[in-house]
Amino acid sequence: MKKLRGLLGTGAMLLASIASAQVKDMPGGPKVNQLNLHEGVSQIAYDVVWLHWMMLIICTIIFIGVFGTMTYSIIMHRKSRGVVAAKFHENTAIEIAWTIIPFLIVIGMALPATRTVVAMKDTSSADLTVKVTGYQWQWGYEYMDGAATGVQFLSHLSTPREQIEGKAPKDQFYLMEVDKPMVVPVNKKVRVVLTAADVVHSWAVPDFGVKQDAIPGFLRDAWFRAEKVGSYRGQCSELCGKDHAFMPIVVKVVSQADYDKWAADQKKALASAAEDPNKKWTKDELFARGEKVFGANCVACHQATGKGIPGTFPALDGDTKFVLAPMKGQILTVLNGHPGTAMAAWRNQLSDTDIASAITYTRNAWGNAGKGPDPVVQPSDVKALR
Repeated sequence: MKKLRGLLGTGAMLLASIASAQVKDMPGGPKVNQLNLHEGVSQIAYDVVWLHWMMLIICTIIFIGVFGTMTYSIIMHRKSRGVVAAKFHENTAIEIAWTIIPFLIVIGMALPATRTVVAMKDTSSADLTVKVTGYQWQWGYEYMDGAATGVQFLSHLSTPREQIEGKAPKDQFYLMEVDKPMVVPVNKKVRVVLTAADVVHSWAVPDFGVKQDAIPGFLRDAWFRAEKVGSYRGQCSELCGKDHAFMPIVVKVVSQADYDKWAADQKKALASAAEDPNKKWTKDELFARGEKVFGANCVACHQATGKGIPGTFPALDGDTKFVLAPMKGQILTVLNGHPGTAMAAWRNQLSDTDIASAITYTRNAWGNAGKGPDPVVQPSDVKALR
């Protein structure tokens, strides 16, 4: 029995060592066995770390002083030693001391903390403003000024589904990688204006010292000035639904020259991607594009098989209420969402062509092909119902 326990213990240690050897520090993200706060790359982050240690040291000194005195008094002045308790009503010096000392401690802690909080809220004189919108479950970025004015895109989790479902080994950036990161120039004050389209989200990047809730119907802002080039990672920090864990944030900090080039490339890409909603597409073209749109935006809820998640997200395979019914109902549902359910509105996130292709895909995928009316939905059909 002892031998078996020894073998099991050795095996467990071996597995643990192998696992720890495979896990590496994530650039711009958490580190292996990290216990402290992120070191940060902005002045606000530096101040937060300094405040953390200052508060911890002060609290530790108070703890040692108070409980040390209590412990000493209990031991050295116990009744079994024959100590007789002193009897007195007032001591002016003690009264003054235990009033002034805590007051000075509180002031010493409050002043630097207040200074940092005020600095966090000062979003004036920004070099660049980016509107960030939280969706279930991705982030939308829109550049409001500067070289990238008008550039907007959605940022999705890019970790393969095989890794999430345990069918493939997890890589170094598991659940912390996106297809399109937010890009900003180094050493520039970036104002982030936050809102949400559905539920409360929270945009948090520890290395910037930024965490701000995104609330539907409200505009809230924060700012950062990254002092080092690199990619920095965060996550939605407000429980926002089923795929809350799958909303990473990646901010790529680049030189001003690289940022200007990126902005120019993005504008060219947007111009070339602008599509005529009146163009007629073939069924095969819409199906191929719709498969990609569905995989990027819909698969998390409705699943790649179209079976959905029973009790939470309805199946699209064989659905006679919307998918295998006249197109109007499905188009309006995708555009406006479905009140009372987790179905979000996609009118501001997807183009008419993307919506038409995704709907066409669902009407011809799995077991739906040839079973319902309107197997092909054109972008003009979506445009007409906006």
